[in-house]
Amino acid sequence: MNAQDKLRAMSDLSGKTAIVTGGGRGQGAVHAELLAAAGAHVLICDVLEAEGEALAARLGDTARFLRLDVTDAEAWDGAVRTARDWTGRLDVLVNNAGIINRKIIRDMTPDEWRRVIDVNLTGAFLGIRAAAPAMGQGASIVNIASNSAFSGHYDPAYTASKWALRGLTRTAAMEYAQAGIRVNAICPGLIVTDLNRDSPHLGPMIGITPMARAGEADEVAQLVLFLASEASGFITGEDFVIDGGFTAGAAYRRVASETGIL
Repeated sequence: MNAQDKLRAMSDLSGKTAIVTGGGRGQGAVHAELLAAAGAHVLICDVLEAEGEALAARLGDTARFLRLDVTDAEAWDGAVRTARDWTGRLDVLVNNAGIINRKIIRDMTPDEWRRVIDVNLTGAFLGIRAAAPAMGQGASIVNIASNSAFSGHYDPAYTASKWALRGLTRTAAMEYAQAGIRVNAICPGLIVTDLNRDSPHLGPMIGITPMARAGEADEVAQLVLFLASEASGFITGEDFVIDGGFTAGAAYRRVASETGIL
């Protein structure tokens, strides 16, 4: 493979088919748009019908929308059938759908806990379970976790779901390696989308992030594209943190700065 072929492998998904959950808006919509721009047919899945249908219409013939509740196993089987009936194949699954409930343990009800776990973790499990049998050599599953999966975020259900998603990623990577299916997790930190641009936690988070800014959804989508592409063909079972250095040592950097070391 020459240099041009290697470069093409990093950005060309021509002939491939992807499912992106939570693809109607926010980070998921950016993932779907970039995969489509790289040549993939993208099945945008979400419970947000108006947003998902609008995005699919904007992307044209390379995209379709399907309403999908990721906690519904039968609906997952239908999503995989839809993708296969459309193009005859399934190559990429991006488990992006997720919710958050900013309540601490003391204030969270069991039903609220279960809802977050069901969407963020069980939804990904059901997606892998449904999609993997329809995938072949060179396929890629990308789970969108969080840098909360390396810490004790004040959001117990969300944090627990993302820690568990890292474990599910590694287990699935081992189970499907022989089938040629790679499974990896992306762990974003503070990523700004239209959903959180006015959130009060942005300022404090940016203040302790070593790179002194929030990330953009495009930056995460580029990593999704790489992991979906043939260029990442020897990568599986890994966590990729993309958070401007926050997990690597934001607290230590803050101490160093305040004590004059930096």
